[in-house]
Amino acid sequence: MEKEKKKYSLKMRIAGIDIGLKRIGLSLCLDIDRKIIFPQNAIIRRNRKQASRDLQSFLDEWEIDTLIVGLPKGSNSQDEMERRIKHFISLLNLKDIEVIYQNEEYSSIEAKELTKGVFKHKRDGKIDSIASKIILERWLNSTTQLEQLP
Repeated sequence: MEKEKKKYSLKMRIAGIDIGLKRIGLSLCLDIDRKIIFPQNAIIRRNRKQASRDLQSFLDEWEIDTLIVGLPKGSNSQDEMERRIKHFISLLNLKDIEVIYQNEEYSSIEAKELTKGVFKHKRDGKIDSIASKIILERWLNSTTQLEQLP
């Protein structure tokens, strides 16, 4: 089976998100080479309406073209979390934004390991935004590999 190559615009504004029940981690990739990813302040969820409004504001402010959404794979609650995440995404006005789901497996654990000793692990969303950066990096790496296919 031949892998499909998809070319993404060099001027794309890409956001990665890690949606949790209490926080939404955010990250951005704005550079032409798609190598620099900036974790952003996380959204602290008080309720679904507030969280979707805050995320919509973030996407609009940065004029995001592509949204990479982390989906849990391989966990016991995978189906339930996938349903919740996709429902939350459906609350957004994404008419001009391409939504791509990316495996987020172990991204939070990896984020905690990467930041051990760097800052105190609080519930302020920093870990969630680092996890969203990891999710976005995984997607960027996978698209780079596809673009290098003959």
